[in-house]
Amino acid sequence: MAHLQGQAVKQITEICERYKNEPTPLIMILEEVQKTFGYVPFEAQELISELTGYPVSEIYGIVTFYSFFSLTPKGKYVIGVCLGTACYVKGSQLVLDKFSQLLNIKPGETTEDGLFTLDVLRCLGACAIAPAVSVNGKVFPCVKVDDVAKIIKQYKDLEAK
Repeated sequence: MAHLQGQAVKQITEICERYKNEPTPLIMILEEVQKTFGYVPFEAQELISELTGYPVSEIYGIVTFYSFFSLTPKGKYVIGVCLGTACYVKGSQLVLDKFSQLLNIKPGETTEDGLFTLDVLRCLGACAIAPAVSVNGKVFPCVKVDDVAKIIKQYKDLEAK
């Protein structure tokens, strides 16, 4: 826990306190920590364990089991490429490969400038508009390989403003 700053310790303590009367608070605590910090670092898991009595192994198991939790910081823009059946059949693997090539990162990685994280999603529930890509929750429909550079440029342009 020595790596957590005082403000982070305070915030995590407040989060744990908010959910102390819930019958199963752990997922709610972890979701709020993820939302607050962008990821759930191991030091935060140790503090949550200390504050709630849940073993670190159980907390770590939850964080690594569910794909919406992350152990490392994500980029400002999280690009999720759906590889569910409908999207895959319509070429989403090629779309993912193009994002990877243009950003020079593999799925699960973040660009050096901290701007983009590339994630693989198993299903966006948008099969009718496959292949689908999401950026921070905004869904792009029927994405083709040629659209990838335009999507990246759209978010880089936001940074230039």
